[in-house]
Amino acid sequence: MNWTNPFLDEFGDKLREECGVFGAINASDASAATALGLHALQHRGQEAAGITSYDGTEFYSRRGLGHVAENFSSQEAIAELPGHMSAGHVRYSTTGGAGLRNVQPLYADLASGGFAVAHNGNISNAQKLRNELVQHGAIFQSTSDTEVIIHLVATSRYPTMVDRLVDALRLVEGAYALVVMTPEGMIACRDPLGIRPLVMGKMGDAIVFASETVAFDVVGAEFTREVDPGELIRVDFDGKVETLRPFGNHSARPCIFEHVYFSRPDSMFAGHTVYEARKAIGQQLAIESPVDADLVVPVPDSGVPAAIGYAQQSGVPFELGIIRSHYVGRTFIQPSDTARHSGVKRKHNANRGLVEGKRIVLIDDSIVRGTTSMKIVEMMREAGASEVHFRVASPPTAHSCFYGVDTPEREKLLAARMDVEPMRDYIKADSLAFVSIDGLYRAVGADHRDNSCPQFCDACFTGDYPTSLTDLNAKNSDDAQLSFADHKAA
Repeated sequence: MNWTNPFLDEFGDKLREECGVFGAINASDASAATALGLHALQHRGQEAAGITSYDGTEFYSRRGLGHVAENFSSQEAIAELPGHMSAGHVRYSTTGGAGLRNVQPLYADLASGGFAVAHNGNISNAQKLRNELVQHGAIFQSTSDTEVIIHLVATSRYPTMVDRLVDALRLVEGAYALVVMTPEGMIACRDPLGIRPLVMGKMGDAIVFASETVAFDVVGAEFTREVDPGELIRVDFDGKVETLRPFGNHSARPCIFEHVYFSRPDSMFAGHTVYEARKAIGQQLAIESPVDADLVVPVPDSGVPAAIGYAQQSGVPFELGIIRSHYVGRTFIQPSDTARHSGVKRKHNANRGLVEGKRIVLIDDSIVRGTTSMKIVEMMREAGASEVHFRVASPPTAHSCFYGVDTPEREKLLAARMDVEPMRDYIKADSLAFVSIDGLYRAVGADHRDNSCPQFCDACFTGDYPTSLTDLNAKNSDDAQLSFADHKAA
């Protein structure tokens, strides 16, 4: 959602999906449904939330920092958002990106009328487009890449709003799942590779869109289907649904990390339940990396389904050897290692009576910087575990994501700096193993990874980015030129 460098959470070792979107049209209580849908998507963004509605005459917006419940749980808040069409957004902020001016949906009065957009993803040539727009007189009100879309729509010369949006999106690179509101109705669309998720449902006479199917369960909507990669769906106030595919046919590359971590386990993604996919990943881990042990222990909560799968496949008992506190309020990044380490202990505590004297297999979804993994291994040893074996339900995360996921710079990723054995030594485990890339693909329904045309976006594991990265390449070129100039000056 921003082209500035994202910061990590206070524990320093989790990737974060930066946004979730929800939209409803022809709903009697559109904003109330949107608020409920955003509650279900809260895990996708916990630092700000916004809702924009339309009553047939005017657009109304309410945005705030904090959780959905802090901003949209009262009748008074919903009453400020009248109308039968509404779109909402939850987000994580990034460095330089906090503050109300970046909270979505973003809204603008265009020559053709109001235009509101909620965006999940990241535009990888946003800085280039922004520079070009500013040179032609555009004035930006936020630092969000999403505002680039608004300016491109505003300056398009096509006659209809749909054509202007298509014209704008032809110029952008990267990943996007959009819910757009105009005086004519709602438009939902997904990037040509389908990197970021978007689903469609029906709630009585209303059409609803969301980042995950779990939002439909909460509002009482029926899941219809996924919005296809490259598809644009327009819904008007008469209930007419029109679908367009203006970007040609491309091989889909949905983000495989939705299966691993981002989506809630009770959601459907890419034709599979997320829970079953995570169990299958754990089973694959047990096949590929068995170990003699007494207990399989998940790192809660994200490691639980994979740990169940590992235990079922291996025959080693599953136990809750780590208890998570669900009452630890999330805080902003703590810069010192001491603060991060104390944060881990506030969030997780060893179940000493269970793990003491036992050989433990710890299961987690990923290792990013290694901070949390190291402290949890240490916690297990302090609780008396005789052996601690670490198993990871994803391949090593060795590359940054530029498609709307919060990852640190590559040099801060543990797997970018170390092979598996040095990583094992770093986190002080007795053994360390990751699921293979082909094993991950098998767990989510493919025979193997098709290296000539991968079925998912797995760039964080492989470095195989499915789109151009214009802004990154320009930055690297500028850095190289500065480095060369500094070298010559020296």
